[in-house]
Amino acid sequence: MLAETVSVQGWGRTAPTAARLIRPRTYEEAATAVRSCGPRGGIARGLGRAYGDAAQNAGGAVLDMTGLNRIHAIDASGGTVLCDAGVSLHRLMEVLLPLGWFVPVTPGTRQVTVGGAIGADIHGRNHPVAGAFSRHVLSFELLTADGTVRTVAPGTPLFDATTGGMGLTGIVLTATLRLQPVETALMRVATERAADLDDLMARLTATDHHYRYSVAWIDLLARGAATGRAVLTRGDHAPLDALPGRARRAPLALRTSRLPAAPAFLPEGLIGRTTVGLFNELWYRRASRTRSIRLQHLTAFFHPLDGVPHWNRVYGRGGFVRYQFVVGEGREETLRRIVRRLSDRRCPSFLAVLKRFGPADPGWLSFPAPGWTLAVDIPASLPGLGPFLDELDEEVAAAGGRVCLAKDARLRPDLLAAMYPRLDDFRALRAELDPRGVFMSDLARRLDL
Repeated sequence: MLAETVSVQGWGRTAPTAARLIRPRTYEEAATAVRSCGPRGGIARGLGRAYGDAAQNAGGAVLDMTGLNRIHAIDASGGTVLCDAGVSLHRLMEVLLPLGWFVPVTPGTRQVTVGGAIGADIHGRNHPVAGAFSRHVLSFELLTADGTVRTVAPGTPLFDATTGGMGLTGIVLTATLRLQPVETALMRVATERAADLDDLMARLTATDHHYRYSVAWIDLLARGAATGRAVLTRGDHAPLDALPGRARRAPLALRTSRLPAAPAFLPEGLIGRTTVGLFNELWYRRASRTRSIRLQHLTAFFHPLDGVPHWNRVYGRGGFVRYQFVVGEGREETLRRIVRRLSDRRCPSFLAVLKRFGPADPGWLSFPAPGWTLAVDIPASLPGLGPFLDELDEEVAAAGGRVCLAKDARLRPDLLAAMYPRLDDFRALRAELDPRGVFMSDLARRLDL
């Protein structure tokens, strides 16, 4: 079992810390690693796509679980798969798409492990229809602090504490997932412009139920009457009879594209208001004024940034913050006010996306709640960013909303209980299950989880 001291950081590259990295290759090695974590404990890590400090553990152990990556069984008639937690969503797509199945929930990257998807209870563009990832988990095996392996089923406290629990209840070893049937690897995509934020929300509210997947890109540099102008993209899995003749020869082929990787270091200030403003103007103008329909491969629809290796480097050495929050139905004025504040501050953000959430998921620390969620990438070097985001946190908490822990690296712990009402239940179960604090992370220390 390999182990070395390395610098570990989140995808946002804002707060690296040193830890002892352990790479178990068997379940037995994982159990041995847990028993030998030391006084600073350990935390499981997958492909490193948590933006903040959830998979870091300063001075302790970090268990790289990607070596446990077997697909054990596929029920091609019933639509289920049993796999190790280190299997990526990309690998599942490679194997399952030719059989007519797709993962039920995917975030903006397929470079996420199944264990990470459960620990963060990831969500996608189809939350109003499908909920978060945990709703499609039939069971999982969890390695707990005492070295035992428990089979965990939905509807139990341990299931609800683990899904969204950021790896702090134990290490997921295997999982059985329910899948989404598809006829092709193509999407039928509708794209249109929205003139401002109110226009965008009206379009989403009126027609969202007609599509399985919906997302809107917002131009945060637009101000005045154009504040919140957006490009709205919605889609459904294309049926076989919607494909042109040539595409029907291999309707379920997974096609990926790969551009050159971003340089290791880019000059600070390259991502500024001028460059982002130009990009935003071009992106908005290239979208049709009225709804246009086209076929698009699912990797381009769901995961466009996966085609640019190390795209997180474009923000320079200082990295970036992905700030994501949700506020409920009836709290649209809070959303409008935050969008105005971001626009007035002229935050240079290529990526600002708005989605709707459906009913809340059962995980005690799961992020989705009914309402509106906005995710924004902001250069960490922006002057005064910390105090500014603290103010936004307070607005979100006062509106009964919450920030996403899988994206966070800076939330103040005093706001956590207001955002996550089941926090005390989570802490109590964790104290009972892991009294010595075997499972620990930088996120857990910062927020006293």
